[in-house]
Amino acid sequence: MAASPLAFTVHARADVESAMLLAASDDLLLDTRWQPDAPSGHPGPAELLAGAFAACLLKNVARSSALLPFAYRSAEVQVTMHRQEAPPRFTAIDYELVLTTDEPPHRVELLHRNLQKFGTVYNTLAAVCEVTGTVTARDS
Repeated sequence: MAASPLAFTVHARADVESAMLLAASDDLLLDTRWQPDAPSGHPGPAELLAGAFAACLLKNVARSSALLPFAYRSAEVQVTMHRQEAPPRFTAIDYELVLTTDEPPHRVELLHRNLQKFGTVYNTLAAVCEVTGTVTARDS
């Protein structure tokens, strides 16, 4: 039976040496060990969540480029998540999205508003912590 297009399923497995996530048709090594002094070099849960947020922004740039339309050559984003200790949770997300585009500033701002309004991961995380960010353009 095929999964609904609005349902997303991943599979993960771990042993004492390593962990792996199967998402879509890709395998991704994970850091799930409890050894803060010996990181594995692979992303852990916090990096994966920050990565999901970054991917949401980039996917919605592509979506907006088709719907608005909005012309761009490339996009890159840096995401920083802030965590508190007690109770353990993320309190804020900051991002900086840089586009290579010839679009005027008012169109870049329109794109930014669309990212804030239509991003599923963006809106989910914004409901539980502060999300702030900038979108800037550089000439191509």
